[in-house]
Amino acid sequence: DEGTKRRSSLQISDQLATLGAILTSSANLDQSIVSLNTLTDHLDEALDIYADVVLNPQFPEAELDRLRKQIAAGIKAEQSSPVSLALRIVPSLLYGEDHAYNMPLTGTGTEASLASIERDDLLDFHDAWFRPNNATLIVVGDTTLDEIKPKVERHFSRWTARNVPTKNIAPVQSPDEARVYIVDRPDSEQSIIIAASIVPPTNNPDELALQAMNDVLGGKFSSRVNMNLREDKSWAYGAYTILLGGAGPRPYFGYAPVQTDKTAPSMAELRKELAEIVSTRPPEEDELARVIDDSTLSLPGNWETAAAVASSLVESQRYGYADDYWDTYAERVRGLTLADLRDAADKYVQPDRLVWVVVGDREKIQDEVRSLELGEITFLDVDGNPVSE
Repeated sequence: DEGTKRRSSLQISDQLATLGAILTSSANLDQSIVSLNTLTDHLDEALDIYADVVLNPQFPEAELDRLRKQIAAGIKAEQSSPVSLALRIVPSLLYGEDHAYNMPLTGTGTEASLASIERDDLLDFHDAWFRPNNATLIVVGDTTLDEIKPKVERHFSRWTARNVPTKNIAPVQSPDEARVYIVDRPDSEQSIIIAASIVPPTNNPDELALQAMNDVLGGKFSSRVNMNLREDKSWAYGAYTILLGGAGPRPYFGYAPVQTDKTAPSMAELRKELAEIVSTRPPEEDELARVIDDSTLSLPGNWETAAAVASSLVESQRYGYADDYWDTYAERVRGLTLADLRDAADKYVQPDRLVWVVVGDREKIQDEVRSLELGEITFLDVDGNPVSE
């Protein structure tokens, strides 16, 4: 949205401001999204700008240079932040070299990839991927298909279809055995602990049970992991297990920022929670009831705005949900049983196959971490490259 054949970046901004419209562009692991929010009275004028941005971006050299410097500064900031640094490194340890998800979870890319990008690369990417046969248009507002279709066709009718490249989101397995990676941050008062594995794409038959099991384990403030490390032991400000979304195999990880002298004990407690939910302490009735209430009683507030409805439809398109997914969601959640949650834990919680990433003061934590015998230890630099012991 930084310039087209007809409009400069400033002209786009000024014209949108005059209309009271908002246009944004973004990307996630699976989608590039260009969205428009406008008053119905100004729809025709706003659609003209929107179509121009979608179809005719020019990626001006000056804007590219500015954004490249801005993103490079962001990467440096991430490398100095323990949480961001860990999130940058984890995917490279989970996915193969050519997998589309092998990129920092912060979304900023790497210094090398950023430096290599030229204007022609952006033009080629847009030409290859931005095609009507590879796009979905979602419209939410006071309109009908008969009303909106002619307006859209007027602006997009000359957009031509073409075969698009194949994106590698092939299945990936967690490693056969646990591994531990330590990134040294001398004099750090805290350690960031991430224990990651791979689970199937979001649209899988076990997903609701997996989400419910995760809410018991560490997905909520009141979940087991946080109650243990924060409320009981006061070692962490907050500790969770996080289930990311993805159209392909996605990361599932435990996360805990803890005081430095409690790094190894916290890793032991996190592994204990993961191990117990698949063995001696499976989900219980009161936990399941609480998860069902949390997941269903909040539903009426989920679609109170046009933007919220649109976001829900974008999610459905991303994961390939059936058209009645949300119509049947509450009923399917209420139908979950303890056996479903236990099966999900057995399938997807892998305490002996975790990729552990610890960012902290190596000198203070390495001996105790090694004594846990969780797996072979490798030391990494801020770019995720091995360094000597």
